[in-house]
Amino acid sequence: MSARVALLAVVLLAGTVSSSFAQLGIGRPTGRTMVDAIIVKIDNQIVLSSDLEAVYAQQLAQAEGKPLPPDLRCKILQSIVLNKLMLAKAETDSVVVEDSQVRNELDRRMAYFVQQIGSEKKLEEYYNKPIKQLKDDLRPQIKEQLVQQKMQESIAGKVTVTPREVRQYFNRAPKDSLPYYSTEVEVGQIVKLAQINPKAKQDAITKLNDIRGRIQAGEDFATLAKQFSEDPGSAVEGGYLGFFKRKELVPQYEAAALKLEPGQMSPVVESQFGFHLIQLIERKGDSYSTRHILLKAATGNSDVNEAALQLAKLRTRILADSTTFAKAAKDQSDDKNTGSNGGLIPNRQDGSSYLPLDKIDPAIFFTIDTMKVGHITPPLPYRTDDGKDAMRIIWLKSNTPPHQANLKDDYQKIAQAALNEKKNKALDEWFLKNRGSVYIEVDPRYADCKLLDAVN
Repeated sequence: MSARVALLAVVLLAGTVSSSFAQLGIGRPTGRTMVDAIIVKIDNQIVLSSDLEAVYAQQLAQAEGKPLPPDLRCKILQSIVLNKLMLAKAETDSVVVEDSQVRNELDRRMAYFVQQIGSEKKLEEYYNKPIKQLKDDLRPQIKEQLVQQKMQESIAGKVTVTPREVRQYFNRAPKDSLPYYSTEVEVGQIVKLAQINPKAKQDAITKLNDIRGRIQAGEDFATLAKQFSEDPGSAVEGGYLGFFKRKELVPQYEAAALKLEPGQMSPVVESQFGFHLIQLIERKGDSYSTRHILLKAATGNSDVNEAALQLAKLRTRILADSTTFAKAAKDQSDDKNTGSNGGLIPNRQDGSSYLPLDKIDPAIFFTIDTMKVGHITPPLPYRTDDGKDAMRIIWLKSNTPPHQANLKDDYQKIAQAALNEKKNKALDEWFLKNRGSVYIEVDPRYADCKLLDAVN
């Protein structure tokens, strides 16, 4: 994989809390003022020296003491310039991403960060910012990433490689430079969420209606939000969510909020996050601000047991060859991210299904440690990235011992590398064709990087 595609993947699929936020310009407070400067201008887009250094620092950390290429900073800057050129062209070509897509990716990313660090409270303490502020900081950068992704797909998305091209790619590589892979596994899962029972729903609704009555009787909405709301990001601020544009919040919430006049309060509203009381504060053009009180209906043992029972029946069918694990995952898993991939858990670094054993989630590691290839676990308790109670069954599809890369065992990886090389050529051609259509200014300190040349 070339430097450019690898670095683009780092930006889109950053794997740890600190490195991910660093990639997006959200560093942990240090008490020091960092000197920053614009080093490249591309129409209305700019590249800061901090943008370059954030990616370089992450590459340095991932190298784990191994020497880095002397021209790595230039390679990183070339990758960033390509991304900024795509953003500039997207603006002139009116390429946009839906607000709902940005919101979903933001929620997914934030849920992952929370899972990695342990809780929303710990994440807020780590960065000394409320969850809402972290989301506000992340939102514009994630939108840029998705636009870049869409542009890259339009440029190189239809590129494919043939088996002959894969073999040629592999045979061109010097044999002494072929990668050595540690033990890797392919792991699948089928997830069933614990469905909330009607009584738990009604209890949440009843409690919110009681709170609503207290507000109507004169108590302060913000004070009760601090006391009762189960949205920690906004509860500390009296339920205040700030300004959002249309389609940036879930449809049920937005529809209820926009029916209100400033100061008015909604009846109980149900969304994918739970149950809300909403108060409209202000409208400004296409934007509006609200506060809310959120309650989540708790799941009980009976709800989790029902999910386990469904998975046990599904496991029996798979073991009896009535269906395959991949088909069952696609049709019935409540985790759509893995379900669409036949249940296989993706490698967050490269998007493949191969997970290095030394970097796998500990919960999965200790589960598969004694499993044989092809075995499927009984239903196991599971907590989703966004904190929902669930059960899952786990399948060990493959377990590859340490080895040097070869076409037999690593065809998919080699094919992906060959595809990336071909996509790089398509991106280079696009870059050379479009670099003259925008204004580009480069700081003289980086003249030796030859940023206006194609990346080989």
